[in-house]
Amino acid sequence: MANNNYQLHLKGYVGSWDFDADYVDYVLGKNKDKEVAVLIDSPGGQLSTALSISSAFKRHGNVHAHFVGMNASAATIASMGAKHITMDRSAMYLVHQCALPFFEYGSLNASGMQQLIENLGKAKTDLEKMDANVATMYATRCKKEPKALLDLMKVGGWLTAQEALDWGFVDELTSFEDESAPVLTASLAADFQANGIPLPNVPKSKSEETFFQKMAQAFAAVFKPTQVNNQHTPKPMNIIFKNICKTLACEHLASEEGKVTLTEAQLSDLECTMQASHDMIAELSIKVKSAEEENKKLSEAKTKLEETNKALEAQVANLPAASTTAIVDDKKQAEHEPTAYEEFINAGATARKLYDSLP
Repeated sequence: MANNNYQLHLKGYVGSWDFDADYVDYVLGKNKDKEVAVLIDSPGGQLSTALSISSAFKRHGNVHAHFVGMNASAATIASMGAKHITMDRSAMYLVHQCALPFFEYGSLNASGMQQLIENLGKAKTDLEKMDANVATMYATRCKKEPKALLDLMKVGGWLTAQEALDWGFVDELTSFEDESAPVLTASLAADFQANGIPLPNVPKSKSEETFFQKMAQAFAAVFKPTQVNNQHTPKPMNIIFKNICKTLACEHLASEEGKVTLTEAQLSDLECTMQASHDMIAELSIKVKSAEEENKKLSEAKTKLEETNKALEAQVANLPAASTTAIVDDKKQAEHEPTAYEEFINAGATARKLYDSLP
């Protein structure tokens, strides 16, 4: 099938603008009664988006998905709802266990450590449920037992197109002239590294030969061939720099030998953020300086008011005492001569006493 015959081209990160569930729904809605051909070429991404797209393919009922290039994890899950799946003979296919980013520097006491253990236990349970769900989807497609697919996911190794066909992930292999063999570029290798995905055994870009010679030595110590068993594929360290990741809108940064590689777009985001912070600091500096000057003026005004108040208090203290013409005589007034009425009363009282004293 020629590239110009596809109604949908799903490439890049699953969940980004070029591998979006809403756009898939839109295209499928415009072709309800027609077969929809979908070209998929993606290193994976969000499980939630992959499940949504797989469900949309299944509801439509007549979707033909075709794989080219190197496809991993969420990209393979998204195709599970297609009616027919084909794959270019030179393409690669990878299934692996679901993962959550985890690594954070810090210090914990016993209580904090216990809380971390409980949180990790819950996260582990969630991941096991996700793995079981995805393994069941694969098993239904491949017509095999879920345990066999779960074991394959635990290994997490790349499959050739023939191996993907033998497992039952795809229904048919193709050899179209307009589809070239995948080439591993430095950017794609960095993306695989950041998500803990082993490098596939495909040709490397000649212009990046020196880069891959260094990368091969690093990955040789990290990803070692394993047989199908219950062991986890080792992954490089993913470090969470909270503020930097928040600025770059990413979950974590991959560290290789103590070094972290950023893209030009990420550096541009950091530059813009730093410039915005610089402008904000300059603006705050002006406001602080203005506030300091205003505070200085208020302090000077307060000092003047205190000096004026002291001067007024001194003037009040020097004012003369209030004068008065009222004279208060606190001495007992001298006894006065009795009036005629008072003498009459006193005589009557005396006579009464004499009368009462007679036998």
